[in-house]
Amino acid sequence: MKRVFFYVQHLLGIGHLRRAATLARALARESFDVLLVSGGAPVPGLDAGGARFHQLPPLRARDEGLRELSRLDGTPLDDAFRALRVQRLLDLLKAERPDILITEQFPFGRTQLRFELLPLLEAAKKMSKPPRIFASVRDVLRDTVSAERVAQTLATFDTFFDAVLVHADPALVSLDKSFKGWAHLKDRAHYTGYVVEDDRSSTVATDDKVGRDEVIVSAGGGAVGGPLLRAAIAARPLTSLADRTWRLLVGDNLPAADGAALTADPGVVIEPARGDFTRLLARSTLSISQAGYNTVVETLMHADRAVLVPFATPRETEQTRRAQALAKRGLVQRVEAEGLDGPTLAAAVERALTSRSIRSFPRCDANGGPATAALLTKLA
Repeated sequence: MKRVFFYVQHLLGIGHLRRAATLARALARESFDVLLVSGGAPVPGLDAGGARFHQLPPLRARDEGLRELSRLDGTPLDDAFRALRVQRLLDLLKAERPDILITEQFPFGRTQLRFELLPLLEAAKKMSKPPRIFASVRDVLRDTVSAERVAQTLATFDTFFDAVLVHADPALVSLDKSFKGWAHLKDRAHYTGYVVEDDRSSTVATDDKVGRDEVIVSAGGGAVGGPLLRAAIAARPLTSLADRTWRLLVGDNLPAADGAALTADPGVVIEPARGDFTRLLARSTLSISQAGYNTVVETLMHADRAVLVPFATPRETEQTRRAQALAKRGLVQRVEAEGLDGPTLAAAVERALTSRSIRSFPRCDANGGPATAALLTKLA
């Protein structure tokens, strides 16, 4: 049985950890012995399936800019905290002696974590039986990086990594569109298809009427979802779906002030994010959401029509790039977060209702879990 050491760090939302956990479960089902190592804030109820799980002393992004790291209470990282994280990782590597080491995003992202990931990779290379080392990335990378950063990324990749696993369907979104160094690494890149877990077969209790003909508004983990949720409440009476139930799913990380500002008008249901999300999408008339990886893939797999409102900052272009690619193909309608309000969202809802159904397009490749397991079996 091959042993896998899988490192993941979420900084703001929980999307990176969710996808890593989904992939870890898929690998465990294919008889890999997986240790999922998380460096972000603990997520209650995270399902690692047959994989083992280890929580590092957690850190997060200090704010939405994602430039600076902090402890969970907001205090800056100091040398002692960094040294503790490095030692924990090295001790885990020594104890596990993995056949495969996977880093989620790095070196194509998470460069703030070089202080611990470079020592981990160097130690792995010096082992008597070094593991095969793979980067695990999503369909889109941040495309605002400098030429110097691209060169640094490729140098790190050449030094330590055997290949990059691209969890995407290139027929929809291809990595060359967002990574300027693609030509250098394309021969060592492997598309796996999107990684997604279908919750329709889960044991989560659900009422078959919930979600039927509704508008499902979701904001992922909720950390930056307040503006979208407020705009949805304002948009409802301006649309032809004003007589439908609009169900707002609020993530655990929604700031308390944003939650308190939401008023449940008649016909609006506000509740915590649900474990039967894809079943709700399958029954709904329309999905309104941000453009994070997990939500978008679930939307493409299950929803009839959709409006995407990508979270964006000057540094974070991933969701915008993903939403643009899908909107260009006619799969979804897109609204920029800048200037988002009730009327602009209502106009996008009307465009979505008269557009082609997502279900009429060829189904996207969402076999990323099993495909990754098969690929690692071959490469390792």
